[in-house]
Amino acid sequence: MNSFTIKDLENLSGIKAHTLRIWEQRYNFLKPERTFTNIRYYSNNELKTILNIALLNKYGYKVSHIDKMTNTEIREKVLTLNQQEAQQERIVNELVQHMVDLNTKAFEETLSSYILARGIERTITQIIFKYMEKIGILWLTNHINPAQEHLVTNIIRQKLIVGIEGVSSPLKINKTILLFLPEAEYHEMGLLFMYYLLKSRGIEVIYLGTNVPLADVGYVVKVKKPDFLYCHITRPGQNFNFDKFLANISKNLAETPCIISGQLTQNYEKKIQPPVMFKRSFSEVMDFISNL
Repeated sequence: MNSFTIKDLENLSGIKAHTLRIWEQRYNFLKPERTFTNIRYYSNNELKTILNIALLNKYGYKVSHIDKMTNTEIREKVLTLNQQEAQQERIVNELVQHMVDLNTKAFEETLSSYILARGIERTITQIIFKYMEKIGILWLTNHINPAQEHLVTNIIRQKLIVGIEGVSSPLKINKTILLFLPEAEYHEMGLLFMYYLLKSRGIEVIYLGTNVPLADVGYVVKVKKPDFLYCHITRPGQNFNFDKFLANISKNLAETPCIISGQLTQNYEKKIQPPVMFKRSFSEVMDFISNL
């Protein structure tokens, strides 16, 4: 069983820690344990409870009213929320709950159901992105088991690959983009989604995948002559040096524009040398694709 800090609950639910502490004092739905150093920690069940309560509270239910409900009644009320954003948040919360329970069957069924109803692209933008954003907080704080991460990310990866294989476009844009991840980077969700977006819009893709030495990228560039390089860097290994990687691109691949997105670009403040360009948000990525 996982144990979560009050900061984890704050990040996952959107409810401030001081509010959670007030709720603990006034109501009965949160009963944290304490470590021998008197630090609060919360169980899987309490995480699931607070996600549901936060969602109901956000969409109009008073906490004092929710506190009088049984767990079954709370779940039923969550299912009755009919606002589109609320439904999306509910699905994301369900994925978090299935992940902490290691219920991979329910996790996959939830994703498959949304894909069937909305399509793969909407599922990625409306559900998977938001889920990964939430759960990434726990990965960074080591408050989930690596086995949980591997199981759920492999399910998402499979859905993305099926989507890529099945997509076709009536358009044909005369551009080729080489997709890769640098050495020590194995988190390919963002790159696979980029593959889907490009292919669905009629752009030719060369997919090299994860952990690719820059020398190998250079060899393919010489042979295939793509119009752009693209990599989405999420969480590379400890030995990865982002500054060195950028310098090597500028030195060895100067003739081909290289687009980089992902977490490492968010707070990077040093001057970026050509041919590197950052896309720091999803909207910037979509603008890049639209302008091809």
